[in-house]
Amino acid sequence: MKTLILSPHTDDAELGCGGLITWLIERQNPLLWIVFSTAEESIPEGLPKDTLKKEFLSVIYGLGLTETSYQIFNYQVRKLHHYRQDVLENLVQIRDTFKPQLVVGPSLNDFHQDHQIVANEMVRAFKTTASIICYELPWNHTKFHTQLFVPLKRGNVLKKYQMLANYQSQLNQNKSYFSEEFIFGLAKTRGVQCSAEYAEAFEVVRWLL
Repeated sequence: MKTLILSPHTDDAELGCGGLITWLIERQNPLLWIVFSTAEESIPEGLPKDTLKKEFLSVIYGLGLTETSYQIFNYQVRKLHHYRQDVLENLVQIRDTFKPQLVVGPSLNDFHQDHQIVANEMVRAFKTTASIICYELPWNHTKFHTQLFVPLKRGNVLKKYQMLANYQSQLNQNKSYFSEEFIFGLAKTRGVQCSAEYAEAFEVVRWLL
């Protein structure tokens, strides 16, 4: 199943669907991972502007993915609404070239302004051609519909945590949702909901058989 992963910023997809990403790689599903912003304007003072880009590439190569498995755009963080049409055209081009069967992106209920743009343009671009599911970032939601569960093993969740450990620039800011306790705790909660050891939950926008 050809899968497109959409990440408004570096680390969003790892946080929201890092377990699913490892699950797909284990099953050798063709994968294309898109990052729209490396958030250069949000880098902590004293760090190089390309810090998050380098951290993301560490994730990619740590997973054994190749240069054909990802694409990085350089939109300005928190300004994607100025480039809505460009984002849509990027996605349409990817739709016509990669032809994904499954698209995974941020929730339509996500209140981050950049996430909203990616989520809405994702639906516009793929609503008639692919299944679309949305990953969970609880700190950005007031509601999230757990309609699809992907059961995971402890190894999948451990790999997710190890992926996030590449983001030292974020860990140094003590963001609680990067913690091992949170990553395993949420995965355990979702696992309980589907009689699995661990799991990730997703909203379903469109499902095509």
